[in-house]
Amino acid sequence: MFDLLGSVESLLTSFGYFALFAIVFAESGLFFGFFLPGDSLLFTAGLLAARGIFDIRIAIIGVSIAAILGDQVGYWMGHRFGRGFFNKPNSLFRDPKHVEEAESFYAKHGPKAIVLARFVPVVRTFAPIVAGIANMEYKTFVTYNILGGVLWSLTFLLAGYFLGTFLPESESLIMLIVLAIIVISTIPIVLEFLKRLRNRK
Repeated sequence: MFDLLGSVESLLTSFGYFALFAIVFAESGLFFGFFLPGDSLLFTAGLLAARGIFDIRIAIIGVSIAAILGDQVGYWMGHRFGRGFFNKPNSLFRDPKHVEEAESFYAKHGPKAIVLARFVPVVRTFAPIVAGIANMEYKTFVTYNILGGVLWSLTFLLAGYFLGTFLPESESLIMLIVLAIIVISTIPIVLEFLKRLRNRK
């Protein structure tokens, strides 16, 4: 079995807070960051904090700031460059209609989408970019970006921290929990993909 927990743990112990904050920043809003670990990274950082390798307070503050700033950059990129990408009508990915759909969606569900997207891999990378493309009101975006970033940071860092505190020797259980986090968090992506595939047919 691929030792996911060990790989993430090795990365964090080797490069410390820099790796933790840099990966969170990139995964939160840079379009190439969608493949980076997010939930499992925070969970593992929480485990390391329970062992005294990280300070949980610094981790929470730093991750929250990195997540919020990453989304801010994503919004700016989408607002500044995104619309120019959608300039080919009837194209699968570059149809201008996608922008209209995004504007309608964010007008109705923008605040909720920004917060909930934090908890879905891949989606959290592109949600702020799409919000920028859709011209979501900036003040509203910033408010819910902060809320989502802090909630996400607290949820996974503290989950890892408390589990590592109360079950410090349960390596196999921890690995299963990390894998469960990955599987559960990808379910919405799979369901949305299947829905879109069915609609196209």
